[in-house]
Amino acid sequence: MELEEAEEFKERCSQCAAVSWGLTDEGKYYCTSCHNVTERSKEVINTDAIPNAKIKTINRGLKRKRKHEKGWDWYVCEGFQHILYQQAEALKALGVGPELKNEVLHNFWKRYLQKSKQAYCKNPIYTSGRKAKVLEDDLSQSDWASEPELLSDVSHLSFVESGAESQPDAQTQKPFPITKASQRESASVCSGSLDGVEYSERKEKGVVKMTVPRTLAFCYLSLLWQRETITLSDLLRFVEEGHIPYINAFQHFPEEMKLYGRDKGIFAIESWPDYEDIYKNVIEVATFLDLPRFPDITEACYLHPNVLSMKYLMEVNLPDEMHGLTCQVVKMTGIGEVDFLTFDPIAKMAKAVKYDIQAVAVIVVVLKLLFLLDDNLEWSLSDLAEIHNEENKQDKPWFEFRKWYQVMKKAIDEKRQKWEETRAKYMWKSEKPLYYSHIDRPVVYKRREMVVNLQKQFSALVDSTPTIEKKSPSSFQFNWAKEDADRTCFHGHSLQGILIKKGQSLMTKNSLYWLSTQKFCRSYCKHVTTYEESNFSLSYQFILKLFSFLLRIKTSLLHEEVSLIEKKLFKKKYSETKQKFSRSRKVRRH
Repeated sequence: MELEEAEEFKERCSQCAAVSWGLTDEGKYYCTSCHNVTERSKEVINTDAIPNAKIKTINRGLKRKRKHEKGWDWYVCEGFQHILYQQAEALKALGVGPELKNEVLHNFWKRYLQKSKQAYCKNPIYTSGRKAKVLEDDLSQSDWASEPELLSDVSHLSFVESGAESQPDAQTQKPFPITKASQRESASVCSGSLDGVEYSERKEKGVVKMTVPRTLAFCYLSLLWQRETITLSDLLRFVEEGHIPYINAFQHFPEEMKLYGRDKGIFAIESWPDYEDIYKNVIEVATFLDLPRFPDITEACYLHPNVLSMKYLMEVNLPDEMHGLTCQVVKMTGIGEVDFLTFDPIAKMAKAVKYDIQAVAVIVVVLKLLFLLDDNLEWSLSDLAEIHNEENKQDKPWFEFRKWYQVMKKAIDEKRQKWEETRAKYMWKSEKPLYYSHIDRPVVYKRREMVVNLQKQFSALVDSTPTIEKKSPSSFQFNWAKEDADRTCFHGHSLQGILIKKGQSLMTKNSLYWLSTQKFCRSYCKHVTTYEESNFSLSYQFILKLFSFLLRIKTSLLHEEVSLIEKKLFKKKYSETKQKFSRSRKVRRH
């Protein structure tokens, strides 16, 4: 039957010059001699002779081509809405409550569309000068899909589909309600979206332009509002491990949402999210949205430094007894106060606490209080602990810094090597190729097919697979099981060899302390202090690198946080240093 339908096509095959054609399931002609598939499709002109049949299933070429190759009319903000929906679903799968998606993130995004004049306003930017009628908002908080249609004008962004043609297939549920306008008769050669070119060139003062990294800022703000047990570093690590869509997130768009041209620069990401960049985006987005003061961070919250410090002590295999000291540092510095920890975007100087970095910095300060970390005292105390442990094998072992260092260095080196190998093997190219124009589509897809075939052949030769096995999500990166004989667990070790009893309290044997920063930068500097690795002891460098790798941050960022905590803890020392510095300046002037 297919051969008979293809008889009217008389062109010669470009590959073998034969004139013998058949029809594929998609309605395209293919050569029966060499199996070359053309871009030509069979069109059904008269359908009256075919009773009780759907036109779309018979006219396989024309209808399908219009629907999937040209696609729907859609706006850039709808693409970001899709990404946010997928990220919210991923967070839900990680154990976050459903109210984060249905209430918090939904309202943040709705507020952004209103503030950026893309929806929920009287004169939205997509009305092309026409005044659109805004309907009353009786939004149901149960589901994003229950959003009412905002505008009667189909040229404006709306959040609801209407008509029988807009119903999604039963097997593929459409995420965030996407505008289903009429099929475009002429696709733009510059972008698949209606406003891709305009969006990429738009530079409106005072408006925070939406980007893919800012979708993570929205997610983190929602997590922070809900006081969930996911820090910013955890969020970025889950992105890196593939649990949260980010790189090539556009692959989850419906088939009818075509991306090409300028859309590539908007939605294609070719780098991993950076902690500092996302943190800055969090501040910018929260300030732009004029969000009110967030719910209080109390001692019962996961983000409180007392709770997080315990988590990171367990993570890096340090004694549980250190937690009492970290709590004392938190109390003395005042960083555990509710007003200090709670994010307030409308404050005069909006600044969110870097909860994970702050908790780790407290542990670094405690390690300096105990061991000084000057490449001398820590090894002397280790010698004493080693002698005691050999002579008293039945007693609770004293914590030995040298042995801990050896165990952690081996573990972190192995973890880092695997991490670097995983990054090196990561496939940056998306399964859904991007192209600059729908005219280039056949060439791009053909090249992509060749690349995939070559990868399969190469993998077969080297007996390996390019796919990376996805790890199960976990808040902990290390598992220090006590049954593991190869890696000692130090959680139950004692600090008795480091602390001395004085009256009713315990004090550290070490009475010395050196400040990580002697002089802070001035207020107009972008950073608080600088970090020159060669100026510090090897032990201090190792501690910073260890925690920096766990949080996937720059070492200088952790050093800066340590310096800020020391400034609060040793106010007297810093005031004396400041006075000496001012006196020396006066002497020089005279």
